[in-house]
Order: sequence, then C-alpha cells, then structure tokens
Amino acid sequence: MPDAFETALQSRVDDMIGACTRCGKCVEACPVTEPGGVTAAPRAVIAGVIDILRTGDGLASAKNWAAACVQSGECIKACDYGVNPRFLLAMARVALARGKNAIADRRRKGVESFRRVSRDVNYLARMQLDDALLERLGQKPGGAPRTGNRRPDFIFYTGCNVLKTPHMALLALDVMDALGITYEVLGGPTHCCGVQQLRAGDTETSGRMGQTTIDKLSGSASGQVLAWCPSCYVQLGETTLPTVERQRGTRPFEMTPFMRFLGEQLERLRPFLSERVELRVALHRHPGVPGVVEAAEKILRAVPGVELVDLGQPAIGLMSNALSAVPEHKRKLYRAELDAAEAAGVDALLAVYHADHRELCAHEREYSFRIMNVLEIVGASMGLVHDDRYKRLKLMQDADLIAADCEALAAHHGLDAATAREVIRAMLADQPLPLRERA
Repeated sequence: MPDAFETALQSRVDDMIGACTRCGKCVEACPVTEPGGVTAAPRAVIAGVIDILRTGDGLASAKNWAAACVQSGECIKACDYGVNPRFLLAMARVALARGKNAIADRRRKGVESFRRVSRDVNYLARMQLDDALLERLGQKPGGAPRTGNRRPDFIFYTGCNVLKTPHMALLALDVMDALGITYEVLGGPTHCCGVQQLRAGDTETSGRMGQTTIDKLSGSASGQVLAWCPSCYVQLGETTLPTVERQRGTRPFEMTPFMRFLGEQLERLRPFLSERVELRVALHRHPGVPGVVEAAEKILRAVPGVELVDLGQPAIGLMSNALSAVPEHKRKLYRAELDAAEAAGVDALLAVYHADHRELCAHEREYSFRIMNVLEIVGASMGLVHDDRYKRLKLMQDADLIAADCEALAAHHGLDAATAREVIRAMLADQPLPLRERA
C-alpha cells in the first residue's frame, strides 16, 4: 500500500494527466528528440507517455523520450495548460522502472547509487579540505551555527556533489559574507534530496529522504533556501516540495538558485567589484533552471575588464551530467563548444555548475584557454580566492600523483587508501569527451 507521500505524488500526476490535451507542443519544443530516437509524431509521443503513466507501458518513442530527457525545461515553457512535462517524464521513468524491477531491486539500486555518491563526495571533499573548511561547509558535526541563536537570513543548500569542487561553494559563502547576508550551510549526503532513489524507481524512500531534508531546511528567517545544485532544485522544487504542500496544506519554504539570487543582488554587489579582471570569456550555458544563465551573464558584464563573448553554441540540458542521456550528442556538443572557444580566442570558458566544471576542466590540457567557474571571476574582482584543487588534481591525469598529492589530508581524515584510489579512478573516469593527446 502506498504511503501518504506516494498517494499525494500520484494525485499530482493524475491532475496533470487530466490537464494535458495531448497537443504535442512539449515534444516539438524538446531539443533532444532526434538524438534520443523519438521518431513518432509529437501527439503520439505525449499520448504514449500518458499510457506509461497509467499502465506502465507505451509507445517505443514515448519510452525513448522519457529516457532521453536532459531536463532542458523547454517543454514546460511550451505548455499552455500548466502541465509540467519534465515532471511527467520523471514519473514515466519511475513507472518504467517499476515495470522492470521488483521493489527490493529498485530499493537496492537506489541504496547503491546513494552510497556511491556519498563515498565520492565525502572522500573528495576530505582529500581537498582541512577541518575548518569542512566545518564551514557544514561537513563537520558539532560546529556551532554561525548566527548563534538567531535564525539566519537564508539557508544555503549545497546539495551533495558541489563538495567535490568545494572552491565554488566557498566563494559563494565569501560573497554572502561581503554582502552582510547571514546564512546556515546545509548539504552533503546527510541532507540528500532523494534524487538517486527516485531515479531507481523507489518513490517511498525518495519521499522519506526528501521530506526529512525539507524539514531540516525550514529554518531561515526569510523562508528562503538558496540552492546551488540544479538537480536538487528540480528534485525538491518539482517533485518533493509540491507533494509535501499537497500533504500538509502549506509550503515549508521557497527555493531560489544561488546564481539567480546573486543576480537579484547585483546593485548591492556592484560596489565590491572593484578590481579589473582583464579577461575575454565565454559562458558554458544550460537553460534547465530559468533565469540562471541570464543572471550569470548580467553579473559577468558588471565585472570591470571582462569581455563576454557569445560562442553561438546551442544551450540544452539542466547541467552537463544530464546530457549523459544522449552521450554521443553530448560529445559532439562539447567538442563544438571547445573548438568554438578556441576559435574565438577566449581566455576562459566559464561554467556555472559543478558538474560542468568536473567534466570540462581537464580539457585545459588540450586548449589554450582556462576552464573556470563564474564565481572565480566575481571573486577575482572582489579580492576573494579559493584554490581550484579539484582541477589541479584532475589535470594530473595520474592516479599515483593524485594520491600522493592528497596523502596528508587523506591520512588526517582517516580515509581508507584503497577506497581513496577507487574515488580517484572514478574522478578520472568522469570524462564524457575523451581527452586528446596533449599538444
């Protein structure tokens, strides 16, 4: 028997099915139908998705469309009836997983995925950070809240995977400190959004973990959570929060992507952008969370000395790892963008999100420009610096060298050497476009 969360979740699906007119505009707007093997007519495809949601099976092209979703969000913009096709596709993938696997298998798969993420996040963070920085990012238990007994203005929710590239999150905190914003940092595997369990088709565990995290995040004075990770933003914002609201009759908080929030604070930020940053840059763009790319561009244009170049490349997907649903297409997009950046003579290709940075940063070995994060440019203008140790390690492309570089911190944190090697190998394998021979 489904629990209360699953019942509320299904009622949301049923409402959207009832509102959907099967017009097919969402399919027409999708940027990956061709690489995803979606060959049927748009109306037939969305009708097939509805069949999957109702019966667990449907048209082959509908299955392909659900599997190929890179979460660009263009389908949401295309709908005239308030339906969220991206949410329905996530639920269609759940329905297909249920048809293939018993609940025990789905639960096991979700647990395995969660444990793998937890291992990699915890090890990579501790291979780069000392105790003080781990505590600042909320990863050392027992640390006193920065705001004492007062409720902070905001909760800064890191999600999990940005802790692999911690310089980004640390720069975000530095910027908020400069602006006089009070915050509490929550995140990491102990504050999981439940996306790994949802992907495995285990909605009960996903809902339970998501609700637990939502309760932990409901502690800011503003009722606002600043979210770094777009995957967490979509999982909580489109799946869990609206379902909890339906259960409880109230919404615990609102979520705002950090980059969009920073764009809203630009007039407060502008006086701190005092140092010139003489760089010609291009932005690696993903439109999945509305307003983020636009905010990043607005902020970059406010940094004195920065010249922002449009590479004229397509922008699709939630972030880079979402494109893994269409791997060959992803590799073509990456190579085209990197080559376009080289041809444009940029000094740096800038990413917004952590997954983009992880997958792109090693390409510094083969191109003349740097791979950086937007906040590194902001930080440079504000006199704020955090070492991008992740990129430095990945550029080594040698597990022995990486292990030796991290040896002291790994020993300090009591990390198992064999497990650390596995994590290093996974880091090096996180390379969807293979590196060419170094020039």
